[in-house]
Amino acid sequence: MIARRSWYLAAGLLAVSALPAMASLSVGAKAPLFTLQASQGGNTFTFSLADALKKGPVVLYFYPAAFTKGCTIEAHEFADAIDQYKALGATVIGVSHDPIDTLQKFSVSDCRSKFAVAADTDQNVMKSYDAVLTKAPQYANRTSYVIAPDDTIVYTYTDLDPSQHVQNTLAALKAWEAAHKTGQ
Repeated sequence: MIARRSWYLAAGLLAVSALPAMASLSVGAKAPLFTLQASQGGNTFTFSLADALKKGPVVLYFYPAAFTKGCTIEAHEFADAIDQYKALGATVIGVSHDPIDTLQKFSVSDCRSKFAVAADTDQNVMKSYDAVLTKAPQYANRTSYVIAPDDTIVYTYTDLDPSQHVQNTLAALKAWEAAHKTGQ
């Protein structure tokens, strides 16, 4: 009987550990505003979340490191979907610990010059969004946020698997837009 309970406990713990981790900033929380050096199409500029939110919602996604397999896949998927984000009035910004010179190259090759990526070399923004990878704290966890123009987080998703971030953030934006248009 004890062996069976141990097996169930082990199976339960394994199942829980397979679930995506949840980000600490919850839906309804105010998004921490920030300004970072960023690059789009190899051009460096200062990205301000406050300024971007004046134009519409923002999809803020954190990723571990430029030019790694999962981050390249995710960047390609965001680039492929950028017209859908624009149709929803959204800005996409990726953030990692990488230095700006690395992101200048990444913004051209992997982001295909379609959206900006920002350098959070001191990890202040990652920490403020609780997007630090626990197992390797020098990197960001793969966490996506959708932020409404009033600085409110309307969606959050954390999973190192890059396959659902674009699909999920687009769905969240569509739901926010539908609710926003009807005044809910």
